[in-house]
Amino acid sequence: MNLVTLQQEKSIILYDADSLCDALGSHQIQSALFTPDYWRERALIKGEAPGRGSSLFLQPIPGASTQWVLRPYRRGGLIAKLSESRYIWTGRENTRAFREMRLTAALFAQGLPVPRPTAACVTRHGLTYEAALITQRIPGARALADWLSDERISGKTLNTALENVGRMIRRFHDHGLDHVDLNARNILLEPQGTPWLIDLDRCRLRSPGKWQSMNLKRLERSIHKLNPTMSIISILQGYRTRR
Repeated sequence: MNLVTLQQEKSIILYDADSLCDALGSHQIQSALFTPDYWRERALIKGEAPGRGSSLFLQPIPGASTQWVLRPYRRGGLIAKLSESRYIWTGRENTRAFREMRLTAALFAQGLPVPRPTAACVTRHGLTYEAALITQRIPGARALADWLSDERISGKTLNTALENVGRMIRRFHDHGLDHVDLNARNILLEPQGTPWLIDLDRCRLRSPGKWQSMNLKRLERSIHKLNPTMSIISILQGYRTRR
């Protein structure tokens, strides 16, 4: 990947020059690309994912197979009442968008199953900033949460997929990734059960420690919110195989 930084008035864009320029076609690299209105006016929004901030599925080139996911950064909890989309400015490399873009790019370059990061944009407003991230969409992938509630999926197929999820998490842990929000919506599964990890906001690389078991417990709590009787034994079995 070839990450390039572009300054445009109050906005700073960090993008992958190897993929963005070709995919854009007639679109200019500009901060407007990171706003829903830009894509809505061109009828290039193909859907949206559930969750805070409503990530949008985009079709940058009509008729092309490649789609993007546009995710604005949004606060949760009580602090969102003060500001839902503004964060304190402490330098561009400390922004959530730049940190996630660089981390995702580093993991992607190592062959780990994360979506290819396309571009991040940070727009400064004095002491605060707003940000958004664009990644490539995984074709046909659905959240683990959707798999768990899909009665059409057989128990055998689901158990195999869960073992694959466990092996995937172990791969990331072996590379030192602490996913601070590991839940059933931040794990995607392709139709054949191949898992991907998404949403690396605030995640970081660390030495082995208790955080690894905390990641797994957080995932377990997330699954139990969806189905209190669901066991994560298959995930743990996959995690222990290290393959």
